[in-house]
Amino acid sequence: MCVCPGPRRIGIPVRSSSLPLFSDAMPAPTQLFFPLVRNCELSRIYGTACYCHHKHLCCSSPYLSQSRLRYTPHPAYATFCRPKESWWQYTQGRRYASTPQKFYLTPPQVNSILKANEYSFKVPEFDGKNVSSILGFDSNQLPANAPIEDRRSAATCLQTRGMLLGVFDGHAGCACSQAVSERLFYYIAVSLLPHETLLEIENAVESGRALLPILQWHKHPNDYFSKEASKLYFNSLRTYWQELIDLNTGESTDIDVKEALINAFKRLDNDISLEAQVGDPNSFLNYLVLRVAFSGATACVAHVDGVDLHVANTGDSRAMLGVQEEDGSWSAVTLSNDHNAQNDREVERLKLEHPKGEAKSVVKQDRLLGLLMPFRAFGDVKFKWSIDLQKRVIESGPDQLNDNEYTKFIPPNYHTPPYLTAEPEVTYHRLRPQDKFLVLATDGLWETMHRHDVVKIVGEYLTGMHHQQPIAVGGYKVTLGQMHGLLTERRAKMSSVFEDQNAATHLIRHAVGNNEFGAVDHERLSKMLSLPEELARMYRDDITIIVVQFNSHVVGAYQNQE
Repeated sequence: MCVCPGPRRIGIPVRSSSLPLFSDAMPAPTQLFFPLVRNCELSRIYGTACYCHHKHLCCSSPYLSQSRLRYTPHPAYATFCRPKESWWQYTQGRRYASTPQKFYLTPPQVNSILKANEYSFKVPEFDGKNVSSILGFDSNQLPANAPIEDRRSAATCLQTRGMLLGVFDGHAGCACSQAVSERLFYYIAVSLLPHETLLEIENAVESGRALLPILQWHKHPNDYFSKEASKLYFNSLRTYWQELIDLNTGESTDIDVKEALINAFKRLDNDISLEAQVGDPNSFLNYLVLRVAFSGATACVAHVDGVDLHVANTGDSRAMLGVQEEDGSWSAVTLSNDHNAQNDREVERLKLEHPKGEAKSVVKQDRLLGLLMPFRAFGDVKFKWSIDLQKRVIESGPDQLNDNEYTKFIPPNYHTPPYLTAEPEVTYHRLRPQDKFLVLATDGLWETMHRHDVVKIVGEYLTGMHHQQPIAVGGYKVTLGQMHGLLTERRAKMSSVFEDQNAATHLIRHAVGNNEFGAVDHERLSKMLSLPEELARMYRDDITIIVVQFNSHVVGAYQNQE
Protein backbone atom coordinates (compact mmCIF):
# COMPACT_ATOMS: atom_id res chain seq x y z
CA MET A 1 0.00 0.00 0.00
CA CYS A 2 1.08 3.51 -0.60
CA VAL A 3 0.81 5.87 2.33
CA CYS A 4 0.47 9.02 0.26
CA PRO A 5 -2.85 10.56 -0.78
CA GLY A 6 -2.09 10.26 -4.50
CA PRO A 7 -1.42 7.34 -6.86
CA ARG A 8 -0.57 4.47 -4.57
CA ARG A 9 1.16 1.85 -6.62
CA ILE A 10 4.40 3.44 -7.78
CA GLY A 11 6.87 5.86 -6.26
CA ILE A 12 7.29 8.53 -8.88
CA PRO A 13 7.26 12.23 -7.92
CA VAL A 14 4.89 14.55 -9.72
CA ARG A 15 5.28 18.28 -10.01
CA SER A 16 2.70 19.56 -7.63
CA SER A 17 2.44 21.91 -4.74
CA SER A 18 3.26 20.41 -1.37
CA LEU A 19 0.29 19.53 0.75
CA PRO A 20 0.34 20.58 4.40
CA LEU A 21 -0.23 17.75 6.83
CA PHE A 22 -3.32 19.53 8.12
CA SER A 23 -5.20 21.44 5.45
CA ASP A 24 -7.67 24.23 6.05
CA ALA A 25 -9.87 22.57 3.45
CA MET A 26 -10.05 19.18 5.11
CA PRO A 27 -13.28 17.40 4.15
CA ALA A 28 -15.42 15.55 6.66
CA PRO A 29 -14.83 13.50 8.68
CA THR A 30 -11.37 15.08 9.09
CA GLN A 31 -12.72 18.54 9.98
CA LEU A 32 -15.31 17.11 12.31
CA PHE A 33 -12.90 15.00 14.31
CA PHE A 34 -9.72 17.06 14.10
CA PRO A 35 -9.73 17.64 17.90
CA LEU A 36 -8.83 13.99 18.32
CA VAL A 37 -5.60 14.57 16.44
CA ARG A 38 -4.96 18.06 17.74
CA ASN A 39 -5.06 16.92 21.36
CA CYS A 40 -2.47 14.20 20.77
CA GLU A 41 -4.75 11.23 21.47
CA LEU A 42 -3.23 9.53 18.46
CA SER A 43 0.31 10.03 19.74
CA ARG A 44 0.20 6.75 21.56
CA ILE A 45 -0.90 4.91 18.41
CA TYR A 46 2.29 5.66 16.56
CA GLY A 47 5.52 7.46 17.26
CA THR A 48 6.51 9.05 13.99
CA ALA A 49 4.77 10.39 10.93
CA CYS A 50 6.21 10.23 7.46
CA TYR A 51 5.30 13.31 5.48
CA CYS A 52 5.81 13.33 1.75
CA HIS A 53 6.53 16.65 0.04
CA HIS A 54 5.32 15.24 -3.30
CA LYS A 55 1.78 14.04 -3.02
CA HIS A 56 2.21 11.43 -5.76
CA LEU A 57 5.36 9.92 -4.21
CA CYS A 58 4.97 6.71 -2.29
CA CYS A 59 6.63 6.95 1.10
CA SER A 60 7.19 4.33 3.75
CA SER A 61 6.10 4.09 7.34
CA PRO A 62 7.74 2.10 10.13
CA TYR A 63 4.29 0.72 10.89
CA LEU A 64 3.57 -0.41 7.33
CA SER A 65 5.69 -3.25 6.01
CA GLN A 66 7.06 -3.08 2.49
CA SER A 67 5.24 -6.31 1.67
CA ARG A 68 1.88 -4.52 1.96
CA LEU A 69 2.74 -1.57 -0.30
CA ARG A 70 0.98 -1.75 -3.66
CA TYR A 71 3.89 0.03 -5.32
CA THR A 72 7.48 0.00 -4.12
CA PRO A 73 9.22 3.39 -4.22
CA HIS A 74 11.94 3.51 -6.84
CA PRO A 75 15.41 4.08 -5.27
CA ALA A 76 16.07 7.03 -7.57
CA TYR A 77 13.29 8.95 -5.87
CA ALA A 78 13.83 7.83 -2.29
CA THR A 79 15.44 11.14 -1.28
CA PHE A 80 12.24 13.03 -2.02
CA CYS A 81 10.61 11.52 1.04
CA ARG A 82 11.98 11.89 4.53
CA PRO A 83 10.58 10.99 7.93
CA LYS A 84 9.56 13.90 10.07
CA GLU A 85 10.00 14.45 13.77
CA SER A 86 7.96 12.50 16.27
CA TRP A 87 4.26 13.23 16.44
CA TRP A 88 4.62 14.76 19.92
CA GLN A 89 7.34 17.12 18.69
CA TYR A 90 5.28 17.93 15.63
CA THR A 91 2.23 18.96 17.63
CA GLN A 92 4.19 20.76 20.36
CA GLY A 93 6.12 22.72 17.74
CA ARG A 94 2.81 24.08 16.52
CA ARG A 95 1.58 24.92 20.03
CA TYR A 96 -1.40 22.64 20.01
CA ALA A 97 -2.99 21.62 23.31
CA SER A 98 -0.32 19.80 25.29
CA THR A 99 -2.57 17.99 27.74
CA PRO A 100 -3.61 14.61 26.29
CA GLN A 101 -7.39 14.24 26.28
CA LYS A 102 -9.57 11.41 25.08
CA PHE A 103 -11.91 12.33 22.25
CA TYR A 104 -13.87 9.36 20.94
CA LEU A 105 -16.68 9.36 18.43
CA THR A 106 -20.06 8.57 19.85
CA PRO A 107 -21.88 5.49 18.48
CA PRO A 108 -24.20 7.70 16.37
CA GLN A 109 -21.15 9.45 14.86
CA VAL A 110 -19.52 6.09 14.09
CA ASN A 111 -22.72 4.84 12.49
CA SER A 112 -23.03 8.00 10.41
CA ILE A 113 -19.58 7.40 8.91
CA LEU A 114 -20.05 3.67 8.37
CA LYS A 115 -23.48 4.02 6.78
CA ALA A 116 -22.76 7.00 4.52
CA ASN A 117 -22.24 4.85 1.41
CA GLU A 118 -24.36 1.79 2.15
CA TYR A 119 -26.90 0.53 -0.38
CA SER A 120 -29.39 -2.33 -0.35
CA PHE A 121 -31.51 -3.87 -3.06
CA LYS A 122 -34.17 -6.56 -2.75
CA VAL A 123 -34.97 -8.54 -5.89
CA PRO A 124 -38.69 -9.07 -6.58
CA GLU A 125 -39.56 -12.71 -6.03
CA PHE A 126 -41.02 -12.89 -9.53
CA ASP A 127 -39.43 -10.73 -12.22
CA GLY A 128 -41.74 -11.57 -15.09
CA LYS A 129 -39.48 -14.22 -16.57
CA ASN A 130 -38.40 -16.58 -13.84
CA VAL A 131 -38.10 -16.70 -10.10
CA SER A 132 -34.75 -15.22 -9.13
CA SER A 133 -32.10 -17.19 -7.26
CA ILE A 134 -31.00 -13.90 -5.65
CA LEU A 135 -32.93 -12.49 -2.71
CA GLY A 136 -31.01 -9.21 -2.82
CA PHE A 137 -27.67 -7.64 -2.03
CA ASP A 138 -26.07 -5.17 0.36
CA SER A 139 -23.08 -3.02 -0.57
CA ASN A 140 -20.94 -0.40 1.12
CA GLN A 141 -17.65 1.48 0.85
CA LEU A 142 -15.28 2.98 3.41
CA PRO A 143 -12.66 5.35 1.96
CA ALA A 144 -9.02 5.49 3.00
CA ASN A 145 -7.77 7.40 -0.05
CA ALA A 146 -9.06 10.88 -0.80
CA PRO A 147 -10.85 10.61 -3.11
CA ILE A 148 -11.70 6.93 -2.79
CA GLU A 149 -10.18 4.84 -5.59
CA ASP A 150 -12.58 1.88 -5.28
CA ARG A 151 -15.79 1.60 -7.26
CA ARG A 152 -18.76 -0.82 -7.29
CA SER A 153 -21.51 -1.71 -9.76
CA ALA A 154 -24.67 -3.80 -9.82
CA ALA A 155 -27.20 -4.23 -12.63
CA THR A 156 -29.91 -6.57 -13.89
CA CYS A 157 -29.59 -7.79 -17.49
CA LEU A 158 -32.86 -6.86 -19.22
CA GLN A 159 -32.39 -8.50 -22.62
CA THR A 160 -30.91 -11.67 -21.19
CA ARG A 161 -31.30 -13.34 -17.82
CA GLY A 162 -29.22 -12.81 -14.77
CA MET A 163 -27.61 -10.11 -12.64
CA LEU A 164 -24.12 -8.57 -12.74
CA LEU A 165 -22.29 -7.39 -9.61
CA GLY A 166 -18.71 -6.16 -9.34
CA VAL A 167 -16.07 -4.36 -7.29
CA PHE A 168 -13.22 -2.37 -8.83
CA ASP A 169 -9.99 -1.36 -7.09
CA GLY A 170 -8.23 1.60 -8.69
CA HIS A 171 -4.61 2.66 -8.39
CA ALA A 172 -2.67 5.74 -9.51
CA GLY A 173 -5.96 7.57 -9.08
CA CYS A 174 -9.63 6.70 -9.57
CA ALA A 175 -9.98 7.48 -13.29
CA CYS A 176 -9.62 3.91 -14.53
CA SER A 177 -11.78 2.27 -11.86
CA GLN A 178 -14.49 4.88 -12.53
CA ALA A 179 -14.45 4.18 -16.28
CA VAL A 180 -14.44 0.41 -15.84
CA SER A 181 -17.32 0.55 -13.33
CA GLU A 182 -19.40 2.50 -15.88
CA ARG A 183 -18.53 0.53 -18.99
CA LEU A 184 -17.67 -3.11 -18.27
CA PHE A 185 -21.23 -4.32 -17.62
CA TYR A 186 -22.38 -2.94 -20.97
CA TYR A 187 -19.61 -4.85 -22.73
CA ILE A 188 -20.60 -8.03 -20.86
CA ALA A 189 -24.30 -7.54 -21.59
CA VAL A 190 -23.62 -6.98 -25.29
CA SER A 191 -21.40 -10.07 -25.39
CA LEU A 192 -24.31 -12.12 -24.00
CA LEU A 193 -26.92 -10.84 -26.48
CA PRO A 194 -28.15 -13.12 -29.28
CA HIS A 195 -27.53 -12.15 -32.89
CA GLU A 196 -31.15 -11.05 -33.48
CA THR A 197 -31.12 -8.64 -30.54
CA LEU A 198 -27.83 -7.11 -31.66
CA LEU A 199 -29.30 -6.52 -35.10
CA GLU A 200 -32.41 -4.96 -33.58
CA ILE A 201 -30.30 -2.57 -31.49
CA GLU A 202 -28.12 -1.58 -34.46
CA ASN A 203 -31.17 -0.96 -36.66
CA ALA A 204 -32.67 1.24 -33.95
CA VAL A 205 -29.51 3.36 -33.83
CA GLU A 206 -29.42 3.63 -37.63
CA SER A 207 -33.03 4.78 -37.84
CA GLY A 208 -32.88 7.02 -34.80
CA ARG A 209 -35.43 4.99 -32.85
CA ALA A 210 -35.30 4.48 -29.09
CA LEU A 211 -32.92 1.75 -28.03
CA LEU A 212 -33.90 -1.31 -26.10
CA PRO A 213 -32.72 -0.94 -22.50
CA ILE A 214 -29.88 -3.36 -21.85
CA LEU A 215 -29.26 -2.91 -18.13
CA GLN A 216 -31.20 -1.79 -15.09
CA TRP A 217 -28.67 -0.23 -12.74
CA HIS A 218 -28.86 -0.48 -8.95
CA LYS A 219 -26.86 2.51 -7.77
CA HIS A 220 -26.12 4.50 -4.64
CA PRO A 221 -26.53 8.27 -5.26
CA ASN A 222 -22.75 8.66 -4.92
CA ASP A 223 -22.13 6.14 -7.73
CA TYR A 224 -22.10 8.63 -10.60
CA PHE A 225 -21.66 8.26 -14.37
CA SER A 226 -19.51 10.55 -16.50
CA LYS A 227 -21.92 12.48 -18.73
CA GLU A 228 -19.10 14.18 -20.64
CA ALA A 229 -17.71 10.86 -21.89
CA SER A 230 -21.03 9.10 -22.55
CA LYS A 231 -20.98 9.71 -26.31
CA LEU A 232 -17.38 8.50 -26.63
CA TYR A 233 -18.14 5.41 -24.57
CA PHE A 234 -21.29 4.68 -26.60
CA ASN A 235 -19.43 4.92 -29.92
CA SER A 236 -16.79 2.45 -28.73
CA LEU A 237 -19.47 0.07 -27.48
CA ARG A 238 -21.36 0.34 -30.77
CA THR A 239 -18.22 -0.53 -32.74
CA TYR A 240 -17.91 -3.63 -30.55
CA TRP A 241 -21.45 -4.88 -31.15
CA GLN A 242 -21.10 -4.16 -34.89
CA GLU A 243 -18.07 -6.45 -34.95
CA LEU A 244 -20.04 -9.10 -33.03
CA ILE A 245 -22.78 -8.88 -35.68
CA ASP A 246 -20.23 -9.34 -38.48
CA LEU A 247 -18.58 -12.28 -36.73
CA ASN A 248 -21.82 -14.06 -35.85
CA THR A 249 -24.05 -15.00 -38.77
CA GLY A 250 -26.84 -16.07 -36.44
CA GLU A 251 -26.35 -19.80 -37.04
CA SER A 252 -25.39 -20.49 -33.43
CA THR A 253 -27.78 -19.49 -30.63
CA ASP A 254 -25.79 -20.81 -27.68
CA ILE A 255 -23.90 -18.17 -25.73
CA ASP A 256 -20.83 -19.27 -23.77
CA VAL A 257 -20.88 -17.10 -20.63
CA LYS A 258 -17.22 -17.72 -19.84
CA GLU A 259 -16.14 -16.71 -23.32
CA ALA A 260 -18.43 -13.66 -23.22
CA LEU A 261 -16.88 -12.48 -19.93
CA ILE A 262 -13.34 -12.90 -21.20
CA ASN A 263 -14.08 -11.11 -24.48
CA ALA A 264 -15.79 -8.22 -22.68
CA PHE A 265 -12.87 -7.66 -20.29
CA LYS A 266 -10.27 -7.77 -23.05
CA ARG A 267 -12.25 -5.61 -25.45
CA LEU A 268 -12.89 -2.86 -22.90
CA ASP A 269 -9.18 -2.75 -22.00
CA ASN A 270 -8.32 -2.56 -25.69
CA ASP A 271 -10.77 0.32 -26.18
CA ILE A 272 -9.30 2.18 -23.19
CA SER A 273 -5.87 1.88 -24.82
CA LEU A 274 -7.08 2.83 -28.31
CA GLU A 275 -9.02 5.89 -27.11
CA ALA A 276 -5.88 7.19 -25.40
CA GLN A 277 -3.79 6.68 -28.52
CA VAL A 278 -6.28 8.36 -30.88
CA GLY A 279 -7.09 11.22 -28.53
CA ASP A 280 -10.07 13.56 -28.78
CA PRO A 281 -10.45 17.10 -30.15
CA ASN A 282 -12.22 18.05 -26.93
CA SER A 283 -9.41 18.95 -24.52
CA PHE A 284 -11.33 17.75 -21.48
CA LEU A 285 -12.08 14.35 -23.02
CA ASN A 286 -8.55 14.08 -24.36
CA TYR A 287 -7.12 14.49 -20.87
CA LEU A 288 -9.76 12.16 -19.40
CA VAL A 289 -9.00 9.22 -21.70
CA LEU A 290 -5.27 9.63 -21.00
CA ARG A 291 -5.87 9.68 -17.24
CA VAL A 292 -7.96 6.52 -17.55
CA ALA A 293 -5.28 4.74 -19.58
CA PHE A 294 -2.32 5.73 -17.40
CA SER A 295 -4.07 4.81 -14.15
CA GLY A 296 -5.23 1.25 -13.50
CA ALA A 297 -7.91 -0.90 -11.91
CA THR A 298 -8.54 -4.49 -10.91
CA ALA A 299 -12.01 -6.03 -11.25
CA CYS A 300 -13.94 -8.89 -9.70
CA VAL A 301 -17.34 -9.47 -11.34
CA ALA A 302 -20.05 -12.05 -10.69
CA HIS A 303 -22.76 -13.06 -13.17
CA VAL A 304 -25.65 -14.95 -11.55
CA ASP A 305 -28.26 -16.62 -13.75
CA GLY A 306 -30.43 -19.11 -11.89
CA VAL A 307 -28.06 -21.65 -10.35
CA ASP A 308 -25.21 -20.72 -12.71
CA LEU A 309 -22.64 -18.51 -11.02
CA HIS A 310 -19.65 -17.22 -12.98
CA VAL A 311 -16.93 -15.10 -11.38
CA ALA A 312 -14.51 -13.20 -13.62
CA ASN A 313 -11.50 -11.82 -11.77
CA THR A 314 -8.63 -9.62 -12.91
CA GLY A 315 -6.25 -8.64 -10.11
CA ASP A 316 -6.40 -9.14 -6.36
CA SER A 317 -10.00 -8.51 -5.32
CA ARG A 318 -11.81 -11.67 -4.24
CA ALA A 319 -15.08 -13.56 -4.42
CA MET A 320 -15.97 -15.77 -1.45
CA LEU A 321 -18.94 -18.12 -1.16
CA GLY A 322 -20.57 -18.59 2.24
CA VAL A 323 -21.71 -22.20 2.76
CA GLN A 324 -23.81 -23.37 5.70
CA GLU A 325 -23.04 -26.94 6.73
CA GLU A 326 -25.60 -29.42 8.09
CA ASP A 327 -24.60 -28.66 11.68
CA GLY A 328 -25.23 -24.95 11.13
CA SER A 329 -21.54 -23.95 10.99
CA TRP A 330 -20.09 -21.86 8.17
CA SER A 331 -17.37 -22.61 5.64
CA ALA A 332 -15.78 -20.45 2.94
CA VAL A 333 -15.35 -21.47 -0.69
CA THR A 334 -12.96 -19.28 -2.67
CA LEU A 335 -14.20 -18.52 -6.19
CA SER A 336 -11.28 -16.39 -7.39
CA ASN A 337 -7.50 -16.44 -7.39
CA ASP A 338 -5.28 -13.47 -6.58
CA HIS A 339 -3.15 -12.43 -9.52
CA ASN A 340 0.02 -11.49 -7.69
CA ALA A 341 3.34 -12.94 -6.56
CA GLN A 342 1.66 -15.21 -4.01
CA ASN A 343 0.12 -17.13 -6.92
CA ASP A 344 2.84 -19.45 -8.28
CA ARG A 345 0.90 -20.08 -11.49
CA GLU A 346 0.77 -16.35 -12.21
CA VAL A 347 4.50 -15.99 -11.67
CA GLU A 348 5.14 -18.91 -13.99
CA ARG A 349 2.78 -17.47 -16.61
CA LEU A 350 4.63 -14.17 -16.62
CA LYS A 351 8.03 -15.81 -16.94
CA LEU A 352 6.87 -17.97 -19.84
CA GLU A 353 5.55 -14.93 -21.72
CA HIS A 354 8.96 -13.23 -21.77
CA PRO A 355 12.53 -14.25 -22.70
CA LYS A 356 14.51 -16.33 -20.23
CA GLY A 357 16.89 -13.42 -19.79
CA GLU A 358 14.10 -11.52 -18.02
CA ALA A 359 13.25 -14.32 -15.60
CA LYS A 360 14.85 -12.48 -12.66
CA SER A 361 13.50 -9.02 -13.49
CA VAL A 362 9.92 -9.60 -14.66
CA VAL A 363 8.91 -10.39 -11.06
CA LYS A 364 11.13 -8.63 -8.57
CA GLN A 365 10.49 -8.13 -4.85
CA ASP A 366 7.09 -9.81 -5.39
CA ARG A 367 6.04 -7.14 -7.88
CA LEU A 368 5.72 -6.84 -11.62
CA LEU A 369 9.02 -5.30 -12.75
CA GLY A 370 9.60 -4.52 -9.08
CA LEU A 371 6.75 -1.98 -9.05
CA LEU A 372 3.21 -3.27 -9.50
CA MET A 373 1.61 -5.72 -7.08
CA PRO A 374 -1.33 -7.02 -9.19
CA PHE A 375 -0.25 -8.98 -12.27
CA ARG A 376 -3.50 -8.30 -14.14
CA ALA A 377 -5.33 -4.98 -14.45
CA PHE A 378 -7.22 -2.62 -16.74
CA GLY A 379 -5.39 0.48 -17.97
CA ASP A 380 -1.79 0.76 -16.73
CA VAL A 381 -0.52 1.36 -20.27
CA LYS A 382 2.92 2.04 -18.80
CA PHE A 383 3.19 -1.73 -18.48
CA LYS A 384 1.60 -2.47 -21.88
CA TRP A 385 2.69 0.06 -24.49
CA SER A 386 6.08 0.17 -26.18
CA ILE A 387 8.45 2.89 -25.05
CA ASP A 388 8.13 4.67 -28.40
CA LEU A 389 4.34 4.69 -28.19
CA GLN A 390 4.41 6.03 -24.65
CA LYS A 391 6.75 8.87 -25.63
CA ARG A 392 4.72 9.74 -28.72
CA VAL A 393 1.42 9.91 -26.82
CA ILE A 394 2.91 11.93 -23.96
CA GLU A 395 4.65 14.42 -26.25
CA SER A 396 1.49 15.01 -28.29
CA GLY A 397 -0.75 15.09 -25.22
CA PRO A 398 -1.81 18.01 -23.03
CA ASP A 399 0.68 19.89 -20.87
CA GLN A 400 -0.69 18.30 -17.68
CA LEU A 401 0.43 14.91 -19.01
CA ASN A 402 3.75 16.07 -20.38
CA ASP A 403 4.65 17.74 -17.08
CA ASN A 404 3.78 14.65 -15.04
CA GLU A 405 6.89 12.77 -13.91
CA TYR A 406 4.91 9.58 -13.34
CA THR A 407 3.65 9.30 -16.91
CA LYS A 408 7.13 9.97 -18.32
CA PHE A 409 8.78 7.38 -16.08
CA ILE A 410 9.66 4.10 -17.84
CA PRO A 411 9.71 1.01 -15.59
CA PRO A 412 13.14 -0.63 -15.16
CA ASN A 413 14.04 -3.67 -17.31
CA TYR A 414 11.26 -2.75 -19.73
CA HIS A 415 12.23 -4.78 -22.82
CA THR A 416 9.34 -6.91 -24.16
CA PRO A 417 5.95 -5.31 -23.42
CA PRO A 418 3.16 -5.94 -22.75
CA TYR A 419 3.85 -7.17 -19.23
CA LEU A 420 0.29 -6.73 -18.02
CA THR A 421 -3.07 -8.09 -19.18
CA ALA A 422 -6.71 -7.47 -18.30
CA GLU A 423 -7.80 -10.98 -19.30
CA PRO A 424 -9.85 -12.40 -16.43
CA GLU A 425 -9.73 -15.81 -14.85
CA VAL A 426 -13.29 -17.16 -14.92
CA THR A 427 -14.58 -19.61 -12.30
CA TYR A 428 -17.88 -21.46 -12.61
CA HIS A 429 -19.94 -22.72 -9.66
CA ARG A 430 -23.35 -24.36 -9.71
CA LEU A 431 -25.32 -23.08 -6.75
CA ARG A 432 -26.61 -25.51 -4.11
CA PRO A 433 -29.18 -24.96 -1.34
CA GLN A 434 -26.38 -24.73 1.24
CA ASP A 435 -24.75 -21.85 -0.66
CA LYS A 436 -26.26 -18.92 1.25
CA PHE A 437 -24.35 -15.83 0.10
CA LEU A 438 -21.47 -14.44 -1.97
CA VAL A 439 -19.01 -11.78 -0.80
CA LEU A 440 -17.27 -9.64 -3.43
CA ALA A 441 -14.67 -7.32 -1.91
CA THR A 442 -11.56 -5.35 -2.78
CA ASP A 443 -8.30 -6.26 -1.09
CA GLY A 444 -8.86 -3.66 1.64
CA LEU A 445 -11.10 -6.22 3.36
CA TRP A 446 -8.96 -9.31 2.80
CA GLU A 447 -5.85 -7.54 4.16
CA THR A 448 -7.60 -7.12 7.52
CA MET A 449 -9.73 -10.28 7.84
CA HIS A 450 -9.36 -13.99 7.10
CA ARG A 451 -11.89 -15.46 4.69
CA HIS A 452 -13.32 -17.81 7.34
CA ASP A 453 -13.93 -14.89 9.69
CA VAL A 454 -15.62 -12.95 6.89
CA VAL A 455 -17.99 -15.82 6.09
CA LYS A 456 -18.73 -16.50 9.76
CA ILE A 457 -19.55 -12.86 10.52
CA VAL A 458 -21.81 -12.47 7.48
CA GLY A 459 -23.46 -15.86 8.02
CA GLU A 460 -24.28 -15.13 11.64
CA TYR A 461 -25.54 -11.69 10.71
CA LEU A 462 -27.89 -12.99 7.99
CA THR A 463 -29.24 -15.85 10.10
CA GLY A 464 -29.16 -14.10 13.46
CA MET A 465 -27.56 -17.21 14.96
CA HIS A 466 -24.31 -17.36 16.94
CA HIS A 467 -22.75 -20.69 17.74
CA GLN A 468 -21.75 -20.80 21.36
CA GLN A 469 -18.27 -22.16 20.93
CA PRO A 470 -15.67 -21.59 23.68
CA ILE A 471 -14.20 -18.11 23.48
CA ALA A 472 -10.70 -18.28 22.01
CA VAL A 473 -8.23 -15.79 23.46
CA GLY A 474 -5.35 -16.69 21.16
CA GLY A 475 -2.74 -17.21 23.87
CA TYR A 476 -3.42 -13.86 25.56
CA LYS A 477 -3.50 -13.66 29.33
CA VAL A 478 -7.07 -12.67 30.10
CA THR A 479 -8.22 -11.45 33.49
CA LEU A 480 -11.51 -12.52 35.00
CA GLY A 481 -12.87 -9.03 34.34
CA GLN A 482 -11.88 -9.20 30.65
CA MET A 483 -13.50 -12.61 30.25
CA HIS A 484 -16.65 -11.30 31.91
CA GLY A 485 -16.69 -8.44 29.42
CA LEU A 486 -16.34 -10.82 26.45
CA LEU A 487 -19.17 -13.02 27.72
CA THR A 488 -21.37 -9.98 28.37
CA GLU A 489 -20.74 -8.70 24.84
CA ARG A 490 -21.64 -12.07 23.32
CA ARG A 491 -24.84 -12.23 25.35
CA ALA A 492 -25.75 -8.72 24.21
CA LYS A 493 -25.33 -9.78 20.60
CA MET A 494 -27.78 -12.65 21.06
CA SER A 495 -30.39 -10.73 23.00
CA SER A 496 -30.57 -7.62 20.83
CA VAL A 497 -31.24 -6.86 17.20
CA PHE A 498 -28.18 -5.92 15.14
CA GLU A 499 -27.70 -2.17 14.83
CA ASP A 500 -26.65 -2.65 11.19
CA GLN A 501 -29.35 -3.10 8.59
CA ASN A 502 -26.75 -3.81 5.91
CA ALA A 503 -24.51 -6.90 5.83
CA ALA A 504 -21.66 -5.03 4.12
CA THR A 505 -21.75 -2.30 6.79
CA HIS A 506 -21.67 -4.95 9.50
CA LEU A 507 -18.62 -6.53 7.89
CA ILE A 508 -16.80 -3.19 7.58
CA ARG A 509 -17.51 -2.51 11.27
CA HIS A 510 -15.70 -5.74 12.15
CA ALA A 511 -12.89 -5.20 9.63
CA VAL A 512 -12.01 -1.81 11.11
CA GLY A 513 -12.97 -2.27 14.76
CA ASN A 514 -12.17 -5.87 15.69
CA ASN A 515 -9.84 -6.39 18.65
CA GLU A 516 -7.51 -9.32 19.28
CA PHE A 517 -10.45 -11.42 20.44
CA GLY A 518 -12.48 -10.92 17.26
CA ALA A 519 -15.01 -8.57 18.89
CA VAL A 520 -15.77 -5.01 17.82
CA ASP A 521 -13.96 -2.56 20.11
CA HIS A 522 -15.75 0.80 20.01
CA GLU A 523 -12.66 2.68 21.16
CA ARG A 524 -10.55 1.16 18.39
CA LEU A 525 -13.29 1.72 15.81
CA SER A 526 -13.62 5.34 16.89
CA LYS A 527 -9.88 5.96 16.58
CA MET A 528 -9.60 4.33 13.16
CA LEU A 529 -12.50 6.36 11.79
CA SER A 530 -11.08 9.57 13.27
CA LEU A 531 -7.75 9.37 11.46
CA PRO A 532 -7.14 12.28 9.05
CA GLU A 533 -7.04 11.45 5.36
CA GLU A 534 -3.26 11.85 5.31
CA LEU A 535 -2.86 9.13 7.94
CA ALA A 536 -5.76 6.74 7.31
CA ARG A 537 -3.96 5.23 4.30
CA MET A 538 -1.10 4.18 6.59
CA TYR A 539 -3.39 1.76 8.42
CA ARG A 540 -5.78 0.41 5.80
CA ASP A 541 -6.88 0.55 2.18
CA ASP A 542 -10.21 1.55 0.69
CA ILE A 543 -12.79 -1.14 1.47
CA THR A 544 -15.62 -1.98 -0.93
CA ILE A 545 -17.97 -4.90 -0.27
CA ILE A 546 -20.99 -6.45 -1.96
CA VAL A 547 -22.86 -9.24 -0.12
CA VAL A 548 -25.25 -11.19 -2.37
CA GLN A 549 -27.85 -13.33 -0.58
CA PHE A 550 -29.17 -16.38 -2.42
CA ASN A 551 -32.70 -17.80 -2.36
CA SER A 552 -32.17 -21.36 -1.10
CA HIS A 553 -35.76 -22.39 -1.92
CA VAL A 554 -35.41 -21.36 -5.55
CA VAL A 555 -31.97 -22.98 -5.85
CA GLY A 556 -33.38 -26.19 -4.37
CA ALA A 557 -36.30 -26.08 -6.82
CA TYR A 558 -33.84 -25.93 -9.74
CA GLN A 559 -32.20 -29.10 -8.45
CA ASN A 560 -35.53 -30.90 -8.04
CA GLN A 561 -36.49 -30.12 -11.63
CA GLU A 562 -33.48 -32.00 -12.97
